[in-house]
Amino acid sequence: MKQDTTAQRTPRYLVLVAAVTLAVAAVDQLVKQLMLNWLEPGVPQPVIGDWFRFYLLFNSGAAFSMGENLTWLFTAIQLAFVLGALWFGPRMTSKWEALGLALVAGGALGNLTDRLFRDPGFWFGHVVDYISVGNFAVFNLADASITVGVVVFILGTLAAEMKGGERGR
Repeated sequence: MKQDTTAQRTPRYLVLVAAVTLAVAAVDQLVKQLMLNWLEPGVPQPVIGDWFRFYLLFNSGAAFSMGENLTWLFTAIQLAFVLGALWFGPRMTSKWEALGLALVAGGALGNLTDRLFRDPGFWFGHVVDYISVGNFAVFNLADASITVGVVVFILGTLAAEMKGGERGR
């Protein structure tokens, strides 16, 4: 007799998604506050020469400062994603998909917190960015979490499909 593991899996993945989401957002906010206390806006602090440095700036747009006049839209998208992740988290069929989703949601929640509670005001706040690598855009821990989360989610989805395909043979 085969046991139904759906009932066992659902709460675990909800807890995983919620815990990782909150942990990523909390660490992101803590590091941002440390950087705000340590760095002066626009003044680079070299770590590894000019290749890796901390460089504090405030971003009203999305990645690469695109859409600087669309702060309200990015705020709405991030809020929808965080709520969607909590809704779909229990429906994940793979812990890797759930972890990827949670990493993206945690990054979204970290940046959403900035947009809701930082200057210039509620819903229109600017995101604190501080990591500068080479000639790449300046970003933060939340952005890195989103990127890693997307990769983990895709790999988890591919692994689940491969595993499911093997069972079908």
